[in-house]
Amino acid sequence: MVQRPKRIKRELAREGVIVDMYTDYMQMPDGKVAEWDFISHRKGAAAVLAVREDGKIIMVRQYRNALERETLEIPAGARDSVTEDTAVCAKRELEEETGYACGRLEKLLSLKSTVAFCDEFIDVYLATELVPGKQHLDEDEFIELEACDLDELLEKIYAGKIQDAKTVAAILAYANRLR
Repeated sequence: MVQRPKRIKRELAREGVIVDMYTDYMQMPDGKVAEWDFISHRKGAAAVLAVREDGKIIMVRQYRNALERETLEIPAGARDSVTEDTAVCAKRELEEETGYACGRLEKLLSLKSTVAFCDEFIDVYLATELVPGKQHLDEDEFIELEACDLDELLEKIYAGKIQDAKTVAAILAYANRLR
């Protein structure tokens, strides 16, 4: 039987706005104790691959502090509470960030963003039957919209220009679905 590490203690190192950071003290199979970082994303999130009638995918361009640059991503955001249905969150984020409402929303996939040290989960939806409207951005959001062809986005992924995990997973899942 394979022995696995066992958590013997978890200490809150910092409580944040979106995530909490902990230090986990892990008993290793050889008896030694190791310290591991753990980040808890309290609420989970939803993301949306929004496809217009002409086949173009609505993308958001925004500055990401962790990377110190702008990124091209699908719209996404955290749930308002741990009990909020991710489909409700997905519709809200789509409308807030892009101004588009959708007539049809279906789950495309679920993913864990960074399993080595974070428990964040993201449910990714496919939105179609889009109706344009007006963005309702948070006061700290500055988002530009871009409508892109699927092939263009695939090229950007393979060229390393799109690296955001939820965006890559959503685009590849959608491309696979179309085959």
